[in-house]
Amino acid sequence: MTHLTPRQRWSVLAVCCMSLLIVSLDVTALNVALPSIQDDLHSSTSGLQWTVDGYTLTLASLLMFSGSLADRVGRRRVFQVGLTVFTGASLLCSAAPGLNWLIAARVLQAVGGSMLNPVALSILSNTFPDSRERARAIGAWSGVVGISMAAGPIIGGALVESAGWRAIFWINVPIGLAALALTRRYIPESRAARPRRADPVGQVLVVVLLATVTYAIIESPVRGWTSPLVVACAIAALCALLGLLRYEPRRTDPLIDLRFFGSAPFAGATVIAVASFFALGGFLFVSSLYLQNVRGLDPLHAGLFMLPMALMALIGAPLSGRILAARGPRVPLVAAGAALSASAVLQALTYSAHLSVAPLFCAYALFGIGFGMVTAPITNTAVSAMPRAQAGVAAAVASACRQFGQSLGVAVIGALMAAGTHRGTAAFIEASRTAWWIIAGCGGAVLLVGTLTSGRWARSTARLTAERLAAEETRTTVKT
Repeated sequence: MTHLTPRQRWSVLAVCCMSLLIVSLDVTALNVALPSIQDDLHSSTSGLQWTVDGYTLTLASLLMFSGSLADRVGRRRVFQVGLTVFTGASLLCSAAPGLNWLIAARVLQAVGGSMLNPVALSILSNTFPDSRERARAIGAWSGVVGISMAAGPIIGGALVESAGWRAIFWINVPIGLAALALTRRYIPESRAARPRRADPVGQVLVVVLLATVTYAIIESPVRGWTSPLVVACAIAALCALLGLLRYEPRRTDPLIDLRFFGSAPFAGATVIAVASFFALGGFLFVSSLYLQNVRGLDPLHAGLFMLPMALMALIGAPLSGRILAARGPRVPLVAAGAALSASAVLQALTYSAHLSVAPLFCAYALFGIGFGMVTAPITNTAVSAMPRAQAGVAAAVASACRQFGQSLGVAVIGALMAAGTHRGTAAFIEASRTAWWIIAGCGGAVLLVGTLTSGRWARSTARLTAERLAAEETRTTVKT
């Protein structure tokens, strides 16, 4: 990457933040609109799950491919294609005449989205080579998630109330077009020194694994766990997993470089990403249905109820970035795990149809601070412990884990809620309490894994892994 002045570097950060904004805003605004989509398109609970998971699954499946593609053909080029596809697909989502059309447009939207966040992380990693400056930049970038949480439910609720659920996709268009124009002006082209070859077999195995696991979880409440289709999906998922573990280590340029997991911080970051975004997916799904279907709030007021969570996420993300730059990842990860667990336990113990506002807001604020604190350390760990030439692939693995965690959260929690949704308020509340205990377990996993993978031993494994990867990369480059 060409030398950039400080002003140019922060301009690059601003453009990357815009790409994260439209992706994150789309998710938070959509969750507020789920009950309206359910009424308008006559959707079942599983249909709502696929509206969310059709997007997140496609995103998770293609993120690693997009990251390696960007390293090979040019990060700015792939980033521009992603913005174009995402913006165009948002218009198709707004015009969808039925649920299947909406899910298909969401899948196309995810194809574009897969070219945005991991590529943006790779661009940032190469734009900010200094580790402390990079940590601050990633903290600011992660803070956009907090902004989307703050703005998404309110903007989404206001749009649904005034113009219908289709309007939530319109806001992506002006932001996407502005980001596209600014990309051409401010972001220089960059790519890896040695292009990585495509891995079509690995890509197919990843798609099969993620799709079959999620399908089995979502459809099992309707079809039953012993359904031939559900059992076939489970067997296909197992075969795909075994295939990845056997096939990928034999490739020079694997889609998933299993050597990355020799770094304890990197391996821990992937586990934490799955757990924390599982919690987020479950939180948003349960809360949206509870606030509107149980408490009877309209979309705008449901969005306002989530404001404590959103504001605390907005505060927590940049705070986490500053702590990360000064003291490393352990403090924000421990704080994040504790806050996520406390939020979920509070709701599991107090949840009811007429829960008073004070404990509800307290639980939402705790969740917001916990989620805000977790994003920067897992993102920074993924890209900082690897050679810069492989920044795109490493960032894509971390991003794929986040998206898969969110889709898994929607699938598991949605499957749990599906049974209670049709049996009345009491059954819904009982299912919700079980969901909150599961989310509390995710917070506990963040706390435990964050503590174990952020110490001196963990840092030594990261250093050795990076050195090995760099040496092997050099040998391969010399041979070619």
